[in-house]
Amino acid sequence: MSILVLLARRSRSRLYKPSLFILFLIAATVISSLAGKQKIVLAMENFRNWLDGPVLSSASLETEKEEPFIIKLKEKILIDVAALNQFPQLPRGCEVTSLAMLLTHAGVKADKLTLAKEVTKTDVPYINKNGQISFGHPNDGFVGDMYSYDNPGFGVYHKPIKKLAEQYLPGRIMDLTGSDFTELKIHLSDNRPVWVITNTTYQKLSKNMFETWQTPSGKIDITYKEHSVLLTGYDQSYVYFNDPLTGEKNKKAPIDSFAEAWVQMGSQAITYLSE
Repeated sequence: MSILVLLARRSRSRLYKPSLFILFLIAATVISSLAGKQKIVLAMENFRNWLDGPVLSSASLETEKEEPFIIKLKEKILIDVAALNQFPQLPRGCEVTSLAMLLTHAGVKADKLTLAKEVTKTDVPYINKNGQISFGHPNDGFVGDMYSYDNPGFGVYHKPIKKLAEQYLPGRIMDLTGSDFTELKIHLSDNRPVWVITNTTYQKLSKNMFETWQTPSGKIDITYKEHSVLLTGYDQSYVYFNDPLTGEKNKKAPIDSFAEAWVQMGSQAITYLSE
């Protein structure tokens, strides 16, 4: 059964000021027995000052309303998004490559190598002291070397990616992190792909796949299986995505397992809003 989802409702009314003044007088009469005359006089004086402003033209007397923006949650959707491969230039650049696909679909010229240069980076060195690892926090910036496996590195989470995306689409980037997976489907139903953090197995990982780091922003459990893809659709059984690790378009994975992996990685996601 299809579901109607109210994504946003915005309404505003313009009222003719003299009409508001009449309403104010009525209200003042009603409350006069409850408030001191001094307060009433002061309130009316402030109201008159407001009335001294420009009077709305007759063309603006009508009440303006923006109709509720309704998105129908579809049973299945598959968005046509050009796929990009992070290799060979960006062995650890899945996040910026997925972002490049998202921005390109939004009509923005975005190059993965340019995004790789522009994304915020941490300058915390990798230290392994008796098995205790100290490194940067991926929500502070990209951690380590994005360009080569010869040096320590990891990746980047949604906060620096959102910040970078907003430079290309000011006021149009929506952070879906922490939401329910159904909300991602709402935006996909509106033909807008969704950038997410998952892992390379696309299913929930065992605890032994994680290790704890000390970072300037506190402890964090990370897995080197961390990965980013761009969601392009779903149906009852599968979720579809462009995978920058292989360059594959509309790769699929079981939707329930994928959702569990996404939640385990912090339910991180962003998308863009239509103009």
